Amino acid sequence: MDSKISIKEYLTSLTENRLLGLKCCDCGFITAPPRLSCRKCGSQVNEIEELSGKGKIVTFTVVHIPPEIRQGQPPYIVVMVELEEGPWIMGDIEGVDPCNVTLDLIGKRVTMKNPPLAPEQKPEDGVSPVFVLD
Repeated sequence: MDSKISIKEYLTSLTENRLLGLKCCDCGFITAPPRLSCRKCGSQVNEIEELSGKGKIVTFTVVHIPPEIRQGQPPYIVVMVELEEGPWIMGDIEGVDPCNVTLDLIGKRVTMKNPPLAPEQKPEDGVSPVFVLD
């Protein structure tokens, strides 16, 4: 498998319910989303790794004022998920009421699912991982 992945390929993979990262051939650390070099040792020798998309929530925030490019209406919840493979990745969570969320959300198990796209939206326009509670 090629050792480079473009941001377009990464975003497209999300819409196909696939989460791609890069595994360092020198130290074994997995970086997600993919970067040009390993976040741990700086090596640029990596191979593409398909990740499970499963993990646990380590923190979250409720967004009331979204950036202009954001689709959808606030409030919504953004979570930081520690994946089973090790990397931490940020994404949205569905199925949790942002007006009634509590700290009990931290530590809950989640799985990534396909992010929704508007009919005219392309993955390269920007998509984020979307998680649901297990």
